This record gives sequence, structure tokens and C-alpha cells, in this order.
Amino acid sequence: MKSVGSVPAPVTAGQNRPAPTPAASSARSASRRDRGGVHGLLMAAPAVAGLIAFVGVPFVYAVVLSFYNVRLNSPLQPTFFGLEQYRRLFTDPDLSGPFLRSLLNNLTFAVVVVPLQTGLALALAILLNRKLKAIGLFRSLFFLPVVFPMALVAVVWRLILARSDQGMLNSLLHAASLGNWGAFDWLGDAATAMASVIVLSVWQGVGFQMVILLAGLQQIPGELYEAARLDRASRWQQFRHVTLPGIRGTLTFVALLTSVLSFRVFDQVYVLIRGGGLDEDATRTVMYQAVTTAFDQNNVGQAAAITVVFFLIVVALTLIQRRVVRPDNED
Repeated sequence: MKSVGSVPAPVTAGQNRPAPTPAASSARSASRRDRGGVHGLLMAAPAVAGLIAFVGVPFVYAVVLSFYNVRLNSPLQPTFFGLEQYRRLFTDPDLSGPFLRSLLNNLTFAVVVVPLQTGLALALAILLNRKLKAIGLFRSLFFLPVVFPMALVAVVWRLILARSDQGMLNSLLHAASLGNWGAFDWLGDAATAMASVIVLSVWQGVGFQMVILLAGLQQIPGELYEAARLDRASRWQQFRHVTLPGIRGTLTFVALLTSVLSFRVFDQVYVLIRGGGLDEDATRTVMYQAVTTAFDQNNVGQAAAITVVFFLIVVALTLIQRRVVRPDNED
């Protein structure tokens, strides 16, 4: 006979379910990681495919061409040269001289442009990271040169730096000096040719780095600056102890990006040499040397060897720079 007051306790969901064992938990975690890895690979597949198609395959093809004597517009079949192209590149005075000079010009350009453009971009980003009227207009004006193609920028600066009295810079200096300044060949003089290329390159590209650094500055919490002001920190101390640590990763990325872009300088040099009277020996770059070797001298094999050597040099320098400026909190 059942007792009136005895009511069976309700069975809740999962009450009698056994607790998961550590092995089962680790298996489910591994399964989730595997699914996440597969999803990550699927999302990265288009970018990886583009990288292989437009970087990997051309580089491998360039390596293959560097082992052959390939001539444009030649009825002869390509002949296998082995390492002869590379040997000539470093031992033949007719080839090694222009190549080493172009490599030195590239290094000079990069050594000047990377700190100058990065520092100027940081200064502009700090200047434009303010709540002022029409600040969007000023940001657009500083970014506008980035939109222009480099060939167009080179043509504009060719008019500015023209050696005649009608050149804009010469005319300005002539007026400022009350007629005492004569015409000067900014592009044709070896002492100012590379400086001219550097100035126009920085003017055209600094806006892009500025936008990246501006985005990094806007991610710094405003409370950090308020705390620094309460501690009576000066503007320099705020910049050193708040701003720089807050954008260190962004600044590293900008420096690496500027380095890569500075090593592939070609458009402005080619346009100004061919149509602006730019001193060729003082501004010849490795990319210019490779293009002229392939299409002016019809020596595709030698041009391929130049690009392969230059690619390896740039990769080595980029890895060294990456190691030096790597953030402390990065593995």
C-alpha cells in the first residue's frame, strides 16, 4: 500500500547522465580544432591560390629561365646555360658593374625612404588624429596622391623639376632669390637625381602609411592619455610611453611594408629616365636593370637571373628587419 505523502522526485534532464571523461573532453576539443582548421584553410584558399598563381609560379618560371640562354625575337632555340648567367652577373665587368650599381642605388633609396616616409606618415597621422572641423577634408587631401598612378606622378614632378627656366621649382627659386638663381638640372645632375626620385616617391606614398597608422592611433584607449595627464606627463612622455607602445605592431607592419615597396621602385625611374632627362647611372635600380636587359637587350635569361638574385636579397633583408623590429610580445 502506497503512502499518501510519498511523491516520487522528478527526474531532471541529464541527472542520470554520466559525467564526461577527460578522454572524451579532449576528443571533442580535438574535433573542434580540426573543424576550425578546415574552415580556416577553406577561407584562406583563395588568397593562397592567388599567391601561388601570381607569385610562386612566375618565380619558379624565372628560376628555370635563368638556367637558359633565352633571347627575344630570336629564331634560335633556348640553350641550357646552367649557372653561367649567375657567374656572369658577378664576374663579367660589363654585367656586374651595372648590376652592383643598381643594387647600391636600391639600397640607398630604401635606407633613406623607409625611415623618412615612416616618420613623416606617423607625424601626419598624429596631426590628423584630432577632433577638428573639416578634419575629413584634410585627411582626404593628404591621401589623394596615393590614388594617382606613379607614372602620372612622375610626369607631374618632371614638370616641377624641369631644368629650364620654365621649371616650377627653378621659377620659384628664381623669384625668391630676386633673379639670382639660375636654371638647375635637378634630374640630370648626379648629386640631386636620386634625391629627386626620393622626394616624389615619399610625396606619393606617405598617405597610404598615414592611413594605416591613423587607424592604429584610434585604437589606443583614451583613458591611457587621461591617466598620463593626471600624472603630469608631458606631450613627449605621452608619445613615448603611450602612443609608441600602443602602435608598435602597426608601426612594425608599416616599416616592413615600406621596405618591400621601396625595393621594387621602377615606374618613376623608368618614366623620368626615358622622358625626363634623369641621370641613369645615379638612379638605375635593379628592376629597371632587369626590364631593360629583357626588352632592350633581348636577354631574357640574364634578366631572369637578375630578378632571382634580387628576390633572394630582398627576402633576406626583410627577414633580418623582421627579426630586429619584432614586437617583444610576439612569439
